[in-house]
Amino acid sequence: MEDKDGRYIFGVVKVGDKGQIVIPKDARKVYDIKPGDALMMLGDQRGMALLKTEVFQSVIDQAMEGLSK
Repeated sequence: MEDKDGRYIFGVVKVGDKGQIVIPKDARKVYDIKPGDALMMLGDQRGMALLKTEVFQSVIDQAMEGLSK
């Protein structure tokens, strides 16, 4: 489900015995996540987020470019 701000609720996932979760199909489609993709997990005291590593790398590259100016 998407709201008008482009935010999504994909449902509830459960953590398995090995600490694994299944990313819902709709979320994989929206974020173009395919088998073998690397994801970075970030978090703070309130929660956690997953980012495709290329998205994270793009942010780092932009920050580094800004430092070199």
